[in-house]
Amino acid sequence: MNTCWFAFYNSDLLLEKQADGTYTIPQGEECPVDNKGCHVHDIDTESGHIVKTFSLSSSPEDDSKYELCPLRKSYNLLPLELYLEAGKCEEILYWDTTTQYCGTCGSPMRMNTGISKVCDNCHREIWPQLATAVICLVHKGDEILLVRAHNFRSNFYGLVAGFVETGETLEHAVEREIAEETGLTVKNIEYFGSQPWPYPNGLMVGFYAEYAGGEIHIQQEELKTAGWFHIDSLPVIPEKLSIARKLIDNWLKLKVKLPNRSAKL
Repeated sequence: MNTCWFAFYNSDLLLEKQADGTYTIPQGEECPVDNKGCHVHDIDTESGHIVKTFSLSSSPEDDSKYELCPLRKSYNLLPLELYLEAGKCEEILYWDTTTQYCGTCGSPMRMNTGISKVCDNCHREIWPQLATAVICLVHKGDEILLVRAHNFRSNFYGLVAGFVETGETLEHAVEREIAEETGLTVKNIEYFGSQPWPYPNGLMVGFYAEYAGGEIHIQQEELKTAGWFHIDSLPVIPEKLSIARKLIDNWLKLKVKLPNRSAKL
């Protein structure tokens, strides 16, 4: 059984370029690049092949066969299964890097299982933690609420999103984030789906909600602008990688199927 080697350097993923111009993850019984001195993690997957991951201490030597690629960009180059496995590998490496010492007594941590560490001094055991966030498409008739946050890197609009706080339900987090960022209230909150978001250790949980009331008053610290956009005149929206885009695309499909809607969407 072949082993897939997910090698990262400064969060960039090492890809192997194939003869037909497509990309894959380096494979083989032995690691195809020098990983001497690197701690190799064994990753549990349901794919049927062996997955190992490690962080390179230096950039690989120039080789036309291999290329370093940002993890986000690899979504467009790899089969979905390999992209998802790469995301899990990146999350494990991030967790390993940020938990070198015990948060209770300060002693070094050591790997205990593939997804746990233990402190030999105070015996504290830890596992990878997820930063759970909600994201919601708010609709009003044929319009949806779109926002532009200060941290968006390009000129696109997205959906209201935010981290779940201690002690609240996912639905309450949806209501709170929308109220905080836009001043609006919503009703009929419905679960859509979830998505691992390894940037660096997130879990995005998607919802739909119906506009209930209020006028838009943006949270200046978070947003540049927000507004209602008609189904036929949407601005630039997130790339297909994100659950935000999946929420929007699915909503558009549902609207097209309704009576009296144009099929041009």
